[in-house]
Amino acid sequence: MSLDTKMTNLHNLLQEMRRVVVAFSGGVDSTFLLKVACDCLGPQNVVALTATSPTYPEYEYQQACELAEEMGVEQIVIESNELEIPGFADNPPRRCYHCKHELFSLCLEQAEERGIATVLDGSNLDDVGDYRPGRDAVKELQVRSPLLEAGLGKADIRELSRKLGLRTWDKQAFACLSSRFPYGIKITSERLRQIDSCENFLRENGFSNYRVRYHDEIARVEVAPEEINRLLDLELRNTLVTTFKQAGFTFVTLDLQGYRTGSMNATLPQA
Repeated sequence: MSLDTKMTNLHNLLQEMRRVVVAFSGGVDSTFLLKVACDCLGPQNVVALTATSPTYPEYEYQQACELAEEMGVEQIVIESNELEIPGFADNPPRRCYHCKHELFSLCLEQAEERGIATVLDGSNLDDVGDYRPGRDAVKELQVRSPLLEAGLGKADIRELSRKLGLRTWDKQAFACLSSRFPYGIKITSERLRQIDSCENFLRENGFSNYRVRYHDEIARVEVAPEEINRLLDLELRNTLVTTFKQAGFTFVTLDLQGYRTGSMNATLPQA
């Protein structure tokens, strides 16, 4: 399908819903979905729900608030602590199911209070091709994924976001900080703060795509392949190592494959 056809499909889907609550993180997908929902239904018929938690960086939260304000949409901010969800902090392979079930349950509660029948999430076509246990919670709670239903993939969403003038069009893919830990490694508030402070260093130094993966005393740094050579600069590298050690890591390593989504899934059995 052409981009125009996919966009028409999305408009038609949203117009049938009339009033919606959008699970809104401020990432590429949920920002695009929120914008198109506002354009189709009017901001008065759209609610953005953002959940703050220890796994959600403060920088991302602030940007989500700015975006919601720019669109003139009502934003509900709720506190959610995934570390208190049974089975989450031990970081099993189905960790994301527990998180998404909690998030969408809160969304549904807020929607019911407002007499809104439909909750939306920003899943897209690319999410079908990776291990995403959170999708089970989406289906179980009957949350709608209009980007996926309209046949839109990540590249489509970025291009359409650019055409709409959204500043998130080239933002790196967002995933909660829990995704930086190998399955089975316990997630704690202290370890989340370690990762957050190290990733803030990379962001503040202009890296566009990055992850800091936690391996006990080792930090494994992923940056975009085209940005790896930047870390050959002695001054930058020394400052990075000092910053990461101050955050609590003993060793700092660079992943020569570079940044890629879902790299922790490589440890899972193929099935």
